[in-house]
Amino acid sequence: MRVEDGERVREVLGRHLSAYRVERVERLGEGQDNVAFEVNGELVVRFAKEPDAEEAEREARLLARVAEISPIPVPTPVFSVTEIGCVAYWKVPGRQLLGLPGAPVAEIGATLGGYLAVLNAVPLERMADVVGVDDDPPSRWLAEAAELYVPETVLTVHRGPVEEFLATEPPPARPGLVFSHNDLGVEHVLVDPRTWTVTGVIDWTDAAFTDPAYDLGLLYRDLGPAAFEAALAAYGDDEPRERAVFLARCTVLEDLEYGIRSGKRVYAENALASMEWLFC
Repeated sequence: MRVEDGERVREVLGRHLSAYRVERVERLGEGQDNVAFEVNGELVVRFAKEPDAEEAEREARLLARVAEISPIPVPTPVFSVTEIGCVAYWKVPGRQLLGLPGAPVAEIGATLGGYLAVLNAVPLERMADVVGVDDDPPSRWLAEAAELYVPETVLTVHRGPVEEFLATEPPPARPGLVFSHNDLGVEHVLVDPRTWTVTGVIDWTDAAFTDPAYDLGLLYRDLGPAAFEAALAAYGDDEPRERAVFLARCTVLEDLEYGIRSGKRVYAENALASMEWLFC
């Protein structure tokens, strides 16, 4: 971590949480939109790469609103500094499911499928002032997946099925939208690796009124068929199945491209592994 990063975190905390003693600052992670730091192993301070005061204020309200309805712990804001796109919240316990071997995927899939059913049942008016609409049609997803596909990055055995998929007609769009996390990949699910209990769901920046098939598709992509079937059973509605499979196939190509471009090999490796069931 650069010295100036640590100083920036300390400065923000000194102004907005002055009674809190900073002993250790570590770089927690970096995504396409944000960079996050962990303080004393218990507090997360996150900065937007392109600060948007309105967006930071909206996210703080969103997290507070989600905490009211979520049966699984979510980050709770301690403070936000809208003009610099900074949000601070106490760390949610657990480890990222991403990269953890030996997870009981069917059990976790069932937990997350039931969780999505709770989120999707939230009345839209309860979230109308804190989230927008994400209703990209399946045709756009397919077009973007085709643009990201590089044959040389995919195992030879999967190239034919991938190209056949990219040449097919997409399924029809869902007519109605629901509130959802809208990015429920394994990197945003926290678990206790001793008991495999889901202990938290993080990163709500993409939450929106959207097709529930997207998050169900991410569970299929990241956890496999057994988890997907368990998730659908717990979700209690098989209607999103076709679109969820379609979106899982689109997003695995997106994750593969991102993993290669960013140098985050775990994303690329997981994507290649997922093709064993997505394009078999």
